[in-house]
Amino acid sequence: MTLFTQSALALSLSLSVALSANVAQAESLAIINATVHTATESGVLNNATVVIENGTITAINPQSLQADKTIDAKGAMLTPGFIAAMNDMGLVEVGAVATSRDASDKEADITFDPSLAFNPKTTTIPFARKGGITRNIVTSNGGESIFAGQTFVVDLTGDFDSVIASNTGLFVQLGATDEGSRAMGMQQLIHQLEDAQKAFTQAKKANQSDKDDSDEPSREDSIISAVLAGEKPLIVAVDRASDIMHLIKLKQVYNLDVVIVNGADAVLVTEQLVQASIPVVIDAMRNLPDSFDSLHNSLNNAGQLAKAGVKVAIALPGDSHSIYALRYSAGNAVANGMDYNTAMAAVTANIADIFHLDSGRIAVGKPADLVLWSGDPFEFSSKVQKMWIAGEEQSLQSRQDELRDRYQHKTDMPAAYR
Repeated sequence: MTLFTQSALALSLSLSVALSANVAQAESLAIINATVHTATESGVLNNATVVIENGTITAINPQSLQADKTIDAKGAMLTPGFIAAMNDMGLVEVGAVATSRDASDKEADITFDPSLAFNPKTTTIPFARKGGITRNIVTSNGGESIFAGQTFVVDLTGDFDSVIASNTGLFVQLGATDEGSRAMGMQQLIHQLEDAQKAFTQAKKANQSDKDDSDEPSREDSIISAVLAGEKPLIVAVDRASDIMHLIKLKQVYNLDVVIVNGADAVLVTEQLVQASIPVVIDAMRNLPDSFDSLHNSLNNAGQLAKAGVKVAIALPGDSHSIYALRYSAGNAVANGMDYNTAMAAVTANIADIFHLDSGRIAVGKPADLVLWSGDPFEFSSKVQKMWIAGEEQSLQSRQDELRDRYQHKTDMPAAYR
């Protein structure tokens, strides 16, 4: 071994040791004197301490505090990061500009994976962070099929590796159509499940050792098989009670993991939803009928469903530009009869449970997705003071802030040049 090689090896080892030391000595953080809404059975903890290390919550109210950095919350509310769902954030920049829209395609089907078009640098992400949102379940708008494609999960760091998981759920859109009958959509779903179940049963009976490459399931069959096995939720946008009842029967027949989105008529079938353990993801701001399928829209629907025992998540399905207002939707649900802690769970723990995310709670071992507020997050005047995603503090500056600062700045130049 030459002297140069020995020196290079020594340098490499030194750098490795130094990097390992830096990782091992990652700065820990303690948030003290906080009013902690845990979204767990522990409820609300007053004057509490939460310790973060290596992106994870490592202690709550430890007997002895040891942390590299301490932040005094001075009684302010600390909540889990809010989780948005069923929108096209990162897939659409400007709705009126066709070349910036990647959320739909007329050929979209069961296999459509919109995460391949996700843009973590979209301007809607920093704005959503200002609303206390740290994670999001993204979906496409689909195409000509009832199958809109696969959902995926992202964090709102804006980093290029912010897609946490892709192909996490199968999104289906049922109900009224501009042409033809709603029956065709429901029939297509039923037939797809029936055919996949038959193929699955036949495959089990067949001698697997004689299989060749031609026997491998298609991508479409693999996805439906995952739905039938309960490995992937069947997420269905539907409003009318009669359509919801069909989905309840499908769950009973195939033991599916069914999630109802929208559910304007869900209040008519609460008992059946509770018995079937089917959750509802609802926009608590829907207060008027927007179709004959949604005649039972009401501001008190979220509260009624929750009181009846349905697991409710609050979301703003559709356009990602309004996600900032998720906390206002939850606040309006409280104003119209929903229990406060239930509403908090509806934008944190419940939605994490429904979509199988390891987040949404302030508990030891959970990711440190946390938000420190200036006041009650459901109040219009409250603001995010600090935010952490996986323990990393996030910027609260958005494009809207930059535009405000730009046009408030005094200059001798004409306004158009500012």
